[in-house]
Amino acid sequence: MSRTSTAQPDPRTTLRAGLPDRYLTPDDIAEMFGVPRETVYQWLRKRTGPPGFRIGKHVRYDPSEVDAYVAQLKSTDRVAV
Repeated sequence: MSRTSTAQPDPRTTLRAGLPDRYLTPDDIAEMFGVPRETVYQWLRKRTGPPGFRIGKHVRYDPSEVDAYVAQLKSTDRVAV
């Protein structure tokens, strides 16, 4: 018999066509950007990071909006340089 692993996949490896099949959590955002989770919550409070929204007490991020945010940062950075 073969054993299969039931470990959670890395969110970056679950991407299909650049976007995951689910809304992203603050932990996903922190891992994607390489920052602490508290930084993600500060971005949300200051409205400086990718746009998030609340579902009850939980914060979630639409993958397409995160992708648009990154694209905007890239284009702004290219213009500023």
